[in-house]
Amino acid sequence: MAEPAIALDSDWLRAHPLPQPDNGADKNARGRVLAIGGCRSVPGGISLTAEAAFRAGAGKVQIATIASAALPLGIAAPETAVFALVETPEGEIARGCAPIIAPLLERCDAVIAGPGMSDGAAGQAVVEAILDAGAGVTVIVDAAALMRLGANAEALGRRALPPIITPHIGEMAALLDCEGDAIEADRAGAVRRAASRYGAVCVLKGPTSVIAEPEGRLFAYAGGGVGLATGGSGDVLAGLAAGLAARGADPLRATLWAVWLHGEAGRRCSEQIGPLGYLARELLAHVPGLMRAI
Repeated sequence: MAEPAIALDSDWLRAHPLPQPDNGADKNARGRVLAIGGCRSVPGGISLTAEAAFRAGAGKVQIATIASAALPLGIAAPETAVFALVETPEGEIARGCAPIIAPLLERCDAVIAGPGMSDGAAGQAVVEAILDAGAGVTVIVDAAALMRLGANAEALGRRALPPIITPHIGEMAALLDCEGDAIEADRAGAVRRAASRYGAVCVLKGPTSVIAEPEGRLFAYAGGGVGLATGGSGDVLAGLAAGLAARGADPLRATLWAVWLHGEAGRRCSEQIGPLGYLARELLAHVPGLMRAI
């Protein structure tokens, strides 16, 4: 019989603290994130991911996105470096992006693929472009990049560090080649199967988020509210995980802290603004204070 889920709470976090940079650390020593994603219909989503990585403590964040969005994003997010990728006529990242992405991978500690993308084929192309990231780089896969991830499951499973995958119900159904109803009927079993199949730390997002590591150990966080079910919320969660991993947290610790920070930021927004109607970008300012409080 599988062991029950471990409650993800402040006690667990205090027992498993985040790595802290020393006072003399420069921005490179604080960790470097590369965020790849965006499309013409959601050009700003990747900026939520980038800011979340900064709020989690990363020192440098780079964005690689479709050419038509690169300059506006660079102006809107002056803390980031932005690189333009060739885009398809439909406004998605085009295949053949690897030559631009490859040198960027050499200068990052965590790379995230998928935020703000809407096409599974484009997402698959981005995943394939990052599979050769160095052994010390944490790979995070989100959103459209999850939809055809099965084709690269074996390659992901061979990585020295387990990747982090962050599906909702529909994306989990694609990961496991089954119907969403089957996922809902056994959320714990589904997240364990996905973690095993992809050799990944897997988050199944929902009112109670469940997280599994490849060996099957399960965690659960029940502190999120319905207000987190809003556009861009998942982009924030993925960026938090990337920023924490870039700081030096192992994939499981980065994921669990990201889930808790995301949920508790939602709780604060619910208290200060209302249980419904706050925006994903309003989560971000709460993150540094939440980390300090633990």
